This record gives sequence, C-alpha cells and structure tokens, in this order.
Amino acid sequence: MCPDIICLGELLVEIMRTEIDTPHGKIGAYYRGPFPSGAPAIFIDSAARMAKPFNFSTGYIGVIGDDEFGYCIVNKLKKDGVDTSQIRIMNGKTTGIAFNQYNSDGSRKFIFAAGAAGETSPNDVQENYFNDIKSLHIMGSGLSISENSREACYKALKIAKEKNSNVVISFDPNLRPEMLDMKTILTICKPVLQSTKILLPSGEEAEMLAGLKGEKEACQKLLDMGPEIVILKQGKDGSTIYTKDNLNGIKVPGFKAKEIDPTGAGDSFGGAFIVGYLAGWDLEKVSKFANAVGALKVEYFSPMPDTSYEEALKLLNKQ
Repeated sequence: MCPDIICLGELLVEIMRTEIDTPHGKIGAYYRGPFPSGAPAIFIDSAARMAKPFNFSTGYIGVIGDDEFGYCIVNKLKKDGVDTSQIRIMNGKTTGIAFNQYNSDGSRKFIFAAGAAGETSPNDVQENYFNDIKSLHIMGSGLSISENSREACYKALKIAKEKNSNVVISFDPNLRPEMLDMKTILTICKPVLQSTKILLPSGEEAEMLAGLKGEKEACQKLLDMGPEIVILKQGKDGSTIYTKDNLNGIKVPGFKAKEIDPTGAGDSFGGAFIVGYLAGWDLEKVSKFANAVGALKVEYFSPMPDTSYEEALKLLNKQ
C-alpha cells in the first residue's frame, strides 16, 4: 500500500491520573490506561477517521516494542483505517510510555520513558511507500526525540517532494523545550519550516519560532519563513487563518465543549484540517471542521477518540 497521507514519529501509550492535582509521587493514587498516543499517531488516527468519506488512505512509520502496549497502539490505528505495515517491532526495548498528571491550572506534568519511541530511523523510511503521496505531516516531537528520528523525518521530506512536486507538507511545531534547548529546536525545525505549506502552531509556538511577541505578529513573520498558510490553533477559542493574501487573519470561532481530557486535541485538529484541505474545501470551512473535531476530542478521555466524520459534520452544521 502507498498511502495518500503519511506521518511518522513516536508511538506511545499514556497512563493518566484519574483526578486533577494528584502528583505522580503520591503513593497508591490511581491511573487509567494504557491509551494509544504519541502526537504524530494521534494526528494520523484523526486523519484516517475523517478521511473515510473521501477515500484518502493513511499510513504511519514508527517503532514499538514487542509488548502488549505496542500492540494496543497498532490495533487502534488498524481499527481506524491506518496502514501499519511500516511500524517496526523492536526487540530489547519496551514501547514508549508517558505518565500524565493533570493540574487545575490547566497544566500537565509528564514522566516519560522513551523506550522504542525514538528509534524510528532513516532505514524505516522506504522510498516506494511514498509513490502515491499527497500529504506528509511532520511533528516537532519527531524532530526532537532523537537524532535518528529527526533524520527519518528529513528523509521522508526529501522523498515526498521528489515523488510529488505538489505534495502538501504540513508541520506542527509541537515544541518541547524540556527535550532540547530552544536554540537547537529552532535549528532542527528550520529545514522543515522552509518546505512547509501548512503550519499549525499554537500561539506560544508561533512566538518561539518567529522570535517575537504577539501571536498575530509572529504568524505574519512566519509567512516570510516558508509556509504559505499558518493556522493558529487557539483551543476553545477556535483558530485563525493567516495567508499572504490576508495578513490580518480570518478568525474561525470554536465550539462549546465539556472538557474531560484535552490531550491530543491539537493533533486531532491537525488530522482533520489536512483531510478537509485535500478535499478541496475553502480554508474557513476546513478550519471550522477541524475546530469541531478538536472540540469533540476534549469530551473524550483518551488521546485518540473514536469520533467519526459524521459526528464532526453534525457539530459543524450546528454552528
């Protein structure tokens, strides 16, 4: 199989505290899990579920350990229609694990055991897998987690552009200052940023990438750094579209949602956005659709929900 939409990077399970403000060090407190996760995997799972009416195929490149945590991730991706033939099973390392603590101020605290998550390498990126590619999505976490993973992302980018001169390169900075210093992060993001058509940052990420304060000003500057379209993700407030033809931005309101678990909402947004874009919708409809998918995600306790295209469309048409 040669998918239309490809993503690569870390594969994890999340083990999540069941109550807010419960420190990881509290003896005997409860967790729930495992839940399939990893930012790039959340993206591709969202894209797969939203792509079904359009018959866009999806595929993933990554590494798991030879254990039940890894198999639960692969089973979820398969169930939702992702081709998992390029997911390598690695002996000698466990599947990556992230323990997640929620706090009442909206912050999260992770204990991260990388395991096999950072083992994706250039050798995992096979040229013939990209024969039919329409879109390649790269995550900042995939660039940051290891040098091997970063080189795999760069190789995928090169092959995608060679296979299809009109390929849509999308990039979610997903900046992780706890993994690398900011100077290094900006350096490793630059080659991807220069080839990006659609950039999907949060406000803080836009400011860090652009090197200046103010979300609007940062997004405007980013348009001079490579991307043709900058979609500012603003959580419950929706999103704003910036293009060179509209530097002031087009605000697309969000949807009301009862927040249960925000993890993965931005990645789910990204997967939906790329599907809507490939479907040929105008940018406002695409953003509205992605806002709906993000809102439905926060009502679901798990980084990867089961939300369908039909559910997203139903919410979309309510606004």
